Amino acid sequence: MSDDGKNTLGLRGGPRAGNVKQSFSHGRTKNVVVETKRKRVVVPKPGAAKPAAPGTVRGGDPARRPAGISDVEMDRRLKAVQAAKARETEDAARRVNEERERDAERSRRREEAETKDREIVEREERSKAKAEAEEAKKRDAEAAAMRAAAPQASPEERAAKSGLARSKVTEQPRREEPARPNRNAKGRGDDNRRSGKLTVSQATGGNNRHRSMASMKRKQERARQKAMGGTVEREKVVRDVQVPDGIAVQELANRMAERAADVVKSLMQMGMMVTQNQTIDQDTAELIVEEFGHKMVRVSDADVEDVIDQVHDKPEDLAPRAPIITVMGHVDHGKTSLLDAIRNARVVSGEAGGITQHIGAYQVEQKGGLLTFLDTPGHAAFTSMRARGAQVTDIVILVVAADDAVMPQTIEAINHAKAAQVPMIVAINKIDRPAADAQKVRTDLLQHEVIVEQMSGEVQDVEVSATTGQGLDQLLEAIALQSEILELKANPKRAASGAVIEAQLDVGRGPVATVLVQNGTLKLGDIFVVGEQWGKVRALVDDKGDRIKTAGPSTPVEVLGLNGTPEAGDVLDVVSTEAQAREIAQYRAQAAKDRRAAAGAATTLEQLMANAKANEDVSELPILVKTDVQGSAEAILQAMDKIGNDEVRVRVLHSGVGAITESDIGLAEASGAPVFGFNVRANTSARNTANQKGVEIRYYSVIYDLVDDVKAAASGLLSAEIRETFIGYASIKEVFKVSGVGKVAGCLVTEGVARRSAGVRLLRDNVVIHEGTLKTLKRFKDEVGEVQSGQECGMAFENYEDIRPQDVIEIFEREEVERQLS
Repeated sequence: MSDDGKNTLGLRGGPRAGNVKQSFSHGRTKNVVVETKRKRVVVPKPGAAKPAAPGTVRGGDPARRPAGISDVEMDRRLKAVQAAKARETEDAARRVNEERERDAERSRRREEAETKDREIVEREERSKAKAEAEEAKKRDAEAAAMRAAAPQASPEERAAKSGLARSKVTEQPRREEPARPNRNAKGRGDDNRRSGKLTVSQATGGNNRHRSMASMKRKQERARQKAMGGTVEREKVVRDVQVPDGIAVQELANRMAERAADVVKSLMQMGMMVTQNQTIDQDTAELIVEEFGHKMVRVSDADVEDVIDQVHDKPEDLAPRAPIITVMGHVDHGKTSLLDAIRNARVVSGEAGGITQHIGAYQVEQKGGLLTFLDTPGHAAFTSMRARGAQVTDIVILVVAADDAVMPQTIEAINHAKAAQVPMIVAINKIDRPAADAQKVRTDLLQHEVIVEQMSGEVQDVEVSATTGQGLDQLLEAIALQSEILELKANPKRAASGAVIEAQLDVGRGPVATVLVQNGTLKLGDIFVVGEQWGKVRALVDDKGDRIKTAGPSTPVEVLGLNGTPEAGDVLDVVSTEAQAREIAQYRAQAAKDRRAAAGAATTLEQLMANAKANEDVSELPILVKTDVQGSAEAILQAMDKIGNDEVRVRVLHSGVGAITESDIGLAEASGAPVFGFNVRANTSARNTANQKGVEIRYYSVIYDLVDDVKAAASGLLSAEIRETFIGYASIKEVFKVSGVGKVAGCLVTEGVARRSAGVRLLRDNVVIHEGTLKTLKRFKDEVGEVQSGQECGMAFENYEDIRPQDVIEIFEREEVERQLS
């Protein structure tokens, strides 16, 4: 490339043959100028078709042909140029033809669109004309109806009205023509797709919807009022609006029969930017209700329980009822034996022996009437029933063994009876034994403010024997006398109310509750609510196992038809409708859930940190408990709460009624807890799963065995107690330095014995300056295990050499002592 921008190339013959200068102009190559020493030759542009000179052969003049190009090459290039020109001519002709075809297609489409537009306009005009005709017919019919309904007017009034009607028709604005649809618009709104289809609406004349008769009457009444010259005003309806603690805006509008938009607008004018789905408080709702002219009635969530009838019984409706007796006492004092003796002696004939143990209550026939005995799980369940307000017991029989006197659970039973404020009868059992001492029992009861009649008190006492039957008649007479004094009555004509004694989940019958009817009569089909559950009485089973239709006061029955298993001590009340029962049960369940959440949640940061620190220091023993009845589960849970101290406690992960299932095994396996079954067993799938996952299942039939095993397992979580025992003292006489060992103290054992394995303390002026172990204990040159008192020995401390003469070595041993929960 030269400096002037032209490309200089050497031709054949090298630089001496000449120079070639090639110029560039707008990307096109000009003629090539070849300068030689002899002459100047101009070579034509490559590919350019130059006319051949006359008389020249094909291929052009060799003198004017570019250097180095033969005749064949020149002919090929010329043919290529001619072919290119021919192709260009053909492409131009094809483009012209395509343009003509496109113009023809556009013209055809334009004509089709115009045709469709004309059809649409014509169809709309026909529909418009038809609608106007129908509207005219309707106006004529209304006018005729008004003329028939209105009183006869004078000719002047009729003329005035006709002129007014004509002026209204004249002043009626001209309707605008419907806009022409966009022919390029596409979508589902295009009616051309259905232009050729005939529908029912089109065949019957358009819209099929007609006004109701009431709407037509209202319209005619408004027209009559308007024709008479009166004003049409709607009468405001004032409603009593019930507003709970919190209510949604939409719900408030519905209760006032107002538009939700108006209520939202009113709230915004008050400065509250809310939507119709937000909840407002009761005070704000009161302002809105008063603004709209209604009356507000404040209600609460707890008002749902007001539907339970609080009937005040009339004296003439009351009738005598059987007393309810609960037998209490210490373990192994013969309480169950005494109950069995009474039942076998006085039970109604035909009673199924096993039913009473499941039902928990039964009736005994006596000369004066029936007696209802209540067999609760013990004093713990009795306390729970009293805490819930289920005062189901009229008389308490305190059983005390004559050869054992007053025991801890006897004292607890006395306290429970006093708290429930029920009279007590003392039954001194096992009076037939040689070691029986009834007078000692009476004397011991004086310490707990229980003064029997023989000690000049008011409490009856009877000496009985469950084995021989001695004194059973006197006991029944004492119960009858006490019931006469109480004058127990109830109203059998009112809706039933009672208390749940036991509840269980039966495989074939579902949830079953043992209910003791306290007042009223429970009938088949009654809808009731009990605790957090509700149901409808499907069947009633008495203590004999027979199905009955009604159960009066003081009658124990099994109730079937619950939606869940209630708790022992829950109160049963009969309501009128199923909706009320469901609402009350839902409210109670939510309230119980809120109470549990509030009890388990820390209210302040300090409490949260204290709880976290306490949990770190306490070891937990997780367990799962499944029982046959609800009362047993409750008694076991209360016993588990009493086990533990500041270092260990028992945590019940889950407790329920029924057989042990596979889900219980899964929970136990995830938590590393054993499963305890009380009078229940695991099903086949649960047993297989427990064997595969290594979950321990234990079965119990006595509650005290279960409590003892849990207490022993919890004791294993306690850290062992370290005890120190001093076994000797040694005085350092001299200190020697031994190579490879360090400083060795020459000692004299002054008291006890020195052992190699024992711990040592170094005392200097009666101050402990080091505590550790011995590295060596030698007697002369031999390593010995111990050195007796009065002998000399050599001692060396492990990792400590600051020893001096006159120091004292204290020798002691440590031992670990396992601790037990009290």
